[in-house]
Amino acid sequence: MKRRVVITGLGALTPVGNNVEDTFNNLINGVNGIDTITHFDTKNVKVKLAGELKNLDLETYFDKRDIRRSDRVMLLGTAAAQQAYDHAKLKSDDYDPYRFGIFVTSGIGGLGTLEQDITTTATKGIDRISPFFIPNSIVNMVGGMISIRFGVKGPNIPVVTACSAATNGIGEAFRYIRDGYLDLAFAGGAEAAINEVGIGGFSAIRALSTEPNKDKASRPFDLNRSGFVMGEGAGVLILEDYEHAIKRGAKIYGEIVGYGSTSDAFHMTAPDDEAKGITKAIELAILDAKIHPSDIGYINAHGTSTLLNDKIETLGIKNAFKDHAKKLNISSTKGATGHMLGATGAVESIVCLKALATSLIPPTIHYETPDPECDLNYTPNQSVKRNLDYAMNINIGFGGQNAVVIFKKVGE
Repeated sequence: MKRRVVITGLGALTPVGNNVEDTFNNLINGVNGIDTITHFDTKNVKVKLAGELKNLDLETYFDKRDIRRSDRVMLLGTAAAQQAYDHAKLKSDDYDPYRFGIFVTSGIGGLGTLEQDITTTATKGIDRISPFFIPNSIVNMVGGMISIRFGVKGPNIPVVTACSAATNGIGEAFRYIRDGYLDLAFAGGAEAAINEVGIGGFSAIRALSTEPNKDKASRPFDLNRSGFVMGEGAGVLILEDYEHAIKRGAKIYGEIVGYGSTSDAFHMTAPDDEAKGITKAIELAILDAKIHPSDIGYINAHGTSTLLNDKIETLGIKNAFKDHAKKLNISSTKGATGHMLGATGAVESIVCLKALATSLIPPTIHYETPDPECDLNYTPNQSVKRNLDYAMNINIGFGGQNAVVIFKKVGE
């Protein structure tokens, strides 16, 4: 018998807030987290803007030695996990550590470490490489640091699927718990790629906006969109077997009921131009949830503000939802946060859960000019009130990755 899987803890660090409540409130109020890059000198770079974290004191979570020795992506992921663990009011005697898994991932991993140590190799020689180079650059060390911090001993499986990584991580954790292999899991993602290599690499494939105005740089679904804006951050959810959560008296913040994942088999960076892959992933998630497409009221879209993504994602939604597509509220919160790559699916899943709980749908900010090929309701510029039973999160990644999760309101 399949088990119910609920969410009992949430943690987030984003360009619009250093916790879940601040993040959601600022998204609802249309606060823009995109601003001038401060992490490095952009004098010789066309891209000047990003969604950086603001006023984050890492010493709230770590001692100075850990901060000095760890890549930023590990610190962000572990800090979000700490928030989620505390939010879930977990204690070590609440669970069997071998039945508590970790599905916290990253799209790129320790890119700051890679940049630093490869530069050191080129300028100072191979014998000057830091002993922390390998541990800090591999993606699984985000989950590894979480495992060590909390004494969690179940599988640490970072699903690395580019910008759909966190959503795939949540979906796979859902399956592990639903099928009885685990009782709890940390699930989500972290990213810290606002550095010269990260910005330079995405600029080289012409994916980033070079717009100098921070209020026009990230404008999902707008006719004049010109590329995405890099963001950094982390989001982590505690997924838990329903009976396990009830037994320990946990508060439940929502339920995950459906998951779909496909590959386009089409192109390294471009989505399938007929939207077959994302259409199928949506259909699979709805089938998995055993609901009707019309039960969905809100979609937090991938909505990167790139020409191809927004057009193809819109087509996929229309293909999957048919007439109901026009009745959906859709928004891309990347207008406010930028694109947090491997963390984005976790943060946007948290947004879905908050929307279900509050009946408030955050807007797609910076939306000015409709695109005839993007002709759905993107909740432009102002949040709206809408009673919701189910919300969907969609993420799409390089390599043709598509991931969709569906959340159900508590008590429904």
